[in-house]
Amino acid sequence: MPKPSGYQQETFVPAQETALQPEENAEAVANQARARADSLFEKGVEQHQSREFKVALQTFQQALAGYRQVQDLQGEGKSLNSLGLVYYALGKYDEAIAHSQLSLAIARQIADRRTERQALGNLGNAYRHLNDPVRAIDCKQQSLNIAREIRDQRGEMAALNNLGMAYKVLGDCKTAIAYYEQSLTLAQTLQDRQVEAQVLRNLGNAYHSLADYAKTVEYYERLLTIIRRSGDLQVESQILKNLASVCFTLGDHRKAITYHQQRLAIARALQDHPNEEQALESLGIIHETIGDPGRAIEYYEQRLMLAKTTCDQKLEKQAIATLKTAYCAIGDYVRANLY
Repeated sequence: MPKPSGYQQETFVPAQETALQPEENAEAVANQARARADSLFEKGVEQHQSREFKVALQTFQQALAGYRQVQDLQGEGKSLNSLGLVYYALGKYDEAIAHSQLSLAIARQIADRRTERQALGNLGNAYRHLNDPVRAIDCKQQSLNIAREIRDQRGEMAALNNLGMAYKVLGDCKTAIAYYEQSLTLAQTLQDRQVEAQVLRNLGNAYHSLADYAKTVEYYERLLTIIRRSGDLQVESQILKNLASVCFTLGDHRKAITYHQQRLAIARALQDHPNEEQALESLGIIHETIGDPGRAIEYYEQRLMLAKTTCDQKLEKQAIATLKTAYCAIGDYVRANLY
């Protein structure tokens, strides 16, 4: 049979194989929407880590909307959990609790143990800041149990540290210390210097509350070693101040002087005049205490000079009054009257 003019032999392809079916098309759209939500979630995590909390809040809200659009419960639970973290960082503890509870409900529904642990941790932190240590401990204990069940050592480390803080709020410093010590062991095992420093500070504070000043100094000094490796001079200055104060209480004036001198050097390097003034005053007081009024007066004179340099009239009056008292104490009334 002759073929029609212009006919070209081609392979016949049914129409349904040349285009996506409605079901396949819907799945492709859903996958694209999920990919966008995933991208937004990761962006929110980066913003949160960079402490851009208000921007992160908007990003996580957009991710949440995307996950809800495609009915991705795991993504929804993770986004709600992250929103709880951001609200906590912003000090909005009621909002943090509301979002963490929603996240917890979803995590339990789909058996997402990791998100469940994180949501419980968030709730515990928020309750502690709202002065509800009993509920905080309940949430943190559940978080700890899950972390151990799924062998999440970082989650376990965080839960132990936070349990310690909750027990300290209750005034049970001995139990707090027991949890801190377990957290410290894990931080050292994982070589997490940031958490190790935080736990060492917590241990120092707990022993200080128990008036065990020797232990306080021990942990603060270990903390000081870690902070010096990080090069954070502001934090180092604060630790030196605490160490000097505790050493003075212990009667270890030599150490107290050394720490205040180191703090003074940092304050001058940073041009931190308030801390410089405090260090000079403390050094003067300690030297008076150990019977070295001449050296005390040297520091008080430097304090007066600083007040004049910074044009702080209130501080200048205080410095003059201190110097007059110091000169009168050694019987030098001529110098005292000069002020």
